[in-house]
Amino acid sequence: MTRRVAVTGVGVVAPGGIGATAFWDLLSNGRTATRGITLFDPAGLRSRIAAECDWDPDAHGLPLDVRDHTDRYIQFAVAAAGEAVRDSGLDTGREDPWRIGVSLGSAIGGTTRLEHDYVLVSERGKRWDVDHRAAEPQLHRAFSPSTLAAVVAEQFGAQGPVQTVSTGCTSGLDAVGYAFHTVQEGRADVCIAGASDSPVSPITMACFDAIRATSPNNDDPEHASRPFDADRNGFVMGEGAAVLVLEEAGHARARGAHVYCEISGYATYGNAYHMTGLTSEGREMARAIDTALGQARLDPTLIDYVNAHGSGTRQNDRHETAAVKLSLGAHAYDTPMSSIKSMVGHSLGAIGAIEVAACVLALQHQVVPPTANYETPDPECDLDYVPRTARPRKLRNVLSVGSGFGGFQSAVLLAGPGGRTR
Repeated sequence: MTRRVAVTGVGVVAPGGIGATAFWDLLSNGRTATRGITLFDPAGLRSRIAAECDWDPDAHGLPLDVRDHTDRYIQFAVAAAGEAVRDSGLDTGREDPWRIGVSLGSAIGGTTRLEHDYVLVSERGKRWDVDHRAAEPQLHRAFSPSTLAAVVAEQFGAQGPVQTVSTGCTSGLDAVGYAFHTVQEGRADVCIAGASDSPVSPITMACFDAIRATSPNNDDPEHASRPFDADRNGFVMGEGAAVLVLEEAGHARARGAHVYCEISGYATYGNAYHMTGLTSEGREMARAIDTALGQARLDPTLIDYVNAHGSGTRQNDRHETAAVKLSLGAHAYDTPMSSIKSMVGHSLGAIGAIEVAACVLALQHQVVPPTANYETPDPECDLDYVPRTARPRKLRNVLSVGSGFGGFQSAVLLAGPGGRTR
């Protein structure tokens, strides 16, 4: 019999608030966290705005080794994982460590640290005849993407399947999806799953400037991210992390855990088309949605809310709208669909996990978060995007979708009370 997979803990580090409670307060009130960049001097960039986290590593009880010797994005992940595990009530020290897994995603990993240290190494390299310590001893942590999952696994003694997932902007969805399959297939009873990224740095901002993917609305940062709006002109960079505790449902019941919801389906596909381009008809994303629905044995008319990728680029929002209509048919017009990137920006690999966390909290509160800044309809984006104000609604089955550079298309289904979990 297929094992059911419950969500028993949620942890979030996001722009506008640290912790799941602050995160939900921001979303449910439709506030935006986009401001001018403060993490470095953005002069000369086309886009000089971002959704930054108000982060003080000393304020979150991080272990000294993590606080002093790891990148910002790893600190985010450790803090979010700590909140999620505490929220779940799981005593990892009393669990079989071989049955605890970790699945974490990141699109760019330690790029920020590497960018900084590249300059130092280059300068020292000119003097190697007198200074043989060209690199800092901890530089290897930034160099290796596996550090993210390895550090979190070490914090909680997880010796089961441990992996770092890097599939661009779907990394967070895919990390949660892989964790779902890990527990479902019996390779672990518990999986700490999510994603983290901290991409607000000169090299990353310049990268997206070069392809004009980010919004240049520097004079009005709070209204710059406008998914599905006719006047949208690119996404706003963000940062952050979200981590969930996924647990075999029987295991959760046996210890009396609070169950937020269940993961009921997951699928991912590529489009083999273009590094940044998307087909106009949305068939690859629709295939991911259809496959996830098939896993859950769920009729598309039972979807109550779609948490959109909704990046705010011209092609993505139209592609995604087409995909949802392909999969949900006429029901798409009766289903609210919103983008939280309008409030917390686009944190690349982290955002998929942050969006799944938003879905978990939406199911808990029975409220659909809004698409902030939506004002002017685009005739090619003709669904219900929940403009500006959160909406109470009976939610049972929720769909979260993502699209990433490289052609990645992913979908995760969540089932709350009264939802279908096979």
